[in-house]
Amino acid sequence: MAAATEHAPRWINAILDWQPTWVLARVAIASAYLLGGIEKLSDFPSAMAEQAHFGLQPAGAWAAAAIVVELGGSLLLIAGRLVWLAAGGLAVLTAIAAFVAGDFWTMQGHERFMAMNTLFERFGLIAGLAMAAMLARHRR
Repeated sequence: MAAATEHAPRWINAILDWQPTWVLARVAIASAYLLGGIEKLSDFPSAMAEQAHFGLQPAGAWAAAAIVVELGGSLLLIAGRLVWLAAGGLAVLTAIAAFVAGDFWTMQGHERFMAMNTLFERFGLIAGLAMAAMLARHRR
């Protein structure tokens, strides 16, 4: 049986085919990482304190790695260069944050509910990064 073909309205196809849509989507998916990297870079002691708060030692090395991945990955993703590497690095960083900072299994009630929501939002972001890498590969 042949796969069903999805027929989007012409105006939707025009938006999806418009080159700036691809750029805007990359900026949007990278924006939180870009801003996070800038914030950490501008206040490195707080970035180290954040890493230490989550038990990541040495905190300075973890903070520096986060900054490099957030800024480097964001800039590569926005530029459309080495998207597989950028998306992969950002996805790994997100997965680490999901399990280090989102320890829902230690929580109860509303706190657990909120932590679980955040975990699944991070999973969605990881999937979005994977899709960005897949789309970049097919757009070449």
